[in-house]
Parts: sequence; C-alpha cells; structure tokens
Amino acid sequence: MGALRELARLAEMLECPFPERPAPLRVGVYVDAFNVYYGARGHCGRGTPGWRWLDLASLAMSMINPYVWPDARLERLVYCSAPRERAGDSSSLADQQNYVNALREHIPELEVVHGKYVPRTKSGVLVAKGTSGASQRRVRSPGAGQWPEWLPGEEVTGPDGTEEVLVSISTFEEKGSDVNVASALLIDVLSGRVDAAMVISNDSDLHLPLRHSREHVPVATINPGTNPTARDLRGSRGEGVGGHWWRRLRPEDFYRHQLPDPVGSFAKPKAW
Repeated sequence: MGALRELARLAEMLECPFPERPAPLRVGVYVDAFNVYYGARGHCGRGTPGWRWLDLASLAMSMINPYVWPDARLERLVYCSAPRERAGDSSSLADQQNYVNALREHIPELEVVHGKYVPRTKSGVLVAKGTSGASQRRVRSPGAGQWPEWLPGEEVTGPDGTEEVLVSISTFEEKGSDVNVASALLIDVLSGRVDAAMVISNDSDLHLPLRHSREHVPVATINPGTNPTARDLRGSRGEGVGGHWWRRLRPEDFYRHQLPDPVGSFAKPKAW
C-alpha cells in the first residue's frame, strides 16, 4: 500500500504544472535629447571627445538596480530631439542625422520624435562675459555717444540707478522636446504598453506627467546634468504604486556607454 501511495503522489506531482515565471518588466525610456546633450557637455566639456556617440539603451539599462526592478527589459526607447545646424559648423546637421541613423541601426526598440528650433528676438542688458546667476555683472553704459556704431542699443537705468545698455539679440528656442517626452510617456503608461518608465531629463516642466505616471507604474527620473535634480521632479519612493527612484549621471556614465564604431555603415564623426 505504501508503494502505491508513493506512486500516486508522484503521479500528482507530474500532473501539476510548474509555477509560471513572472513576465519581464517592460521598461519604456523617454529621452530629452536637448537636456541630455547640454548635461553631458557640462559634465565632459564642450571640446572634449568621447561622449557624444552615446549608447542610450546601454546607458538606461545600466541605471537599473535588479533588486528594485527585477527582470527589467527594454520595451521601447523614445528619443525626442530637435536638429539644428550649429553656427560655424556646416557638418553639424549631417553629424546629428548620422548619430540618429546609428541609434536606429543599433537599438531596434528606438522611436525618434522630432521637435524644432524657432527663431526668436530677445532683449536684455549687456553683462560681463563669463558671469551668470548670482555673480552676473551688468555692464555700465559709457554714455550713448560712446557706443560703437555697430552696436544698436538703448541706454536704460538699472535697479541700482546706474546707466546700462539694453540690446536685442537673435537666438533660437528649442520647441517640442519636452511636450513630446510628456506625450509619449503618458500614452505608453496609460495604454499599458510599459510596466515601468524612465525619463532622462532635468526639465521641471515634466513634473505633472511624471507625477501622474507614478500613480500607474514605477518611474525612474535620471538627471543628465551637473545641477541638482529640479525640485519639481522630486518625489517619494512610495508615492502612487511605489518603486520609484532618482539618479544623477556622472561623467563616467557617458564615457562608458558609447556605441560601437562603426554601427553598420554609420561611423562616429572624427571630432566626437
């Protein structure tokens, strides 16, 4: 009888299905390219090579702690950019497109969303070169009759009563990247396309979509720049569904995660 009971027990065990393995955690990564570029440049230096040929997928997945987000898998990577020719560099647009092509070749989960640059005219008083923020030093007017002929301006009285020079400048304003990041993030989160989200930006305008996303999925906020994470982007780990985390990138994060060279037929520009 004992042998029969043992055989019956073994038969029951064989009929029982193995426990199902949990499904991978589908991670969506949303990149503000403008924010990442200037953040990386601040960390690594404008004229320094070795950081621009960035492997965004490798960088993003290296940030994930497997104990916090176990079995994470890249579901999609949305790269929000606005190409623009850099003054004095006729190859800059071609280099940017070459980089995007390399990303497409290397990262099958990639989606590229383009914004645009809009020309703007802005007015402001002249400040001494190299000064900014609290250390900003305004240039005192030498008198309207003493200005160079090529400098159109207007003499105005500053807050401390000294005469200053008001001028107009032509510039470009990047439009669309923050809106595209927010839109892609919310569409994916609310449609159930991703189980977790990572936003690589320190743009405080993203605070509302990030806050709402935390009610539905765990969210990682990656600050690519040298400044502290924007106050509006901070939160608590247990907010909403929980499992959220924050990280600020370091120079070595950019240097360690570079694309192969070449990627297919796309080679890294020499200055990069």
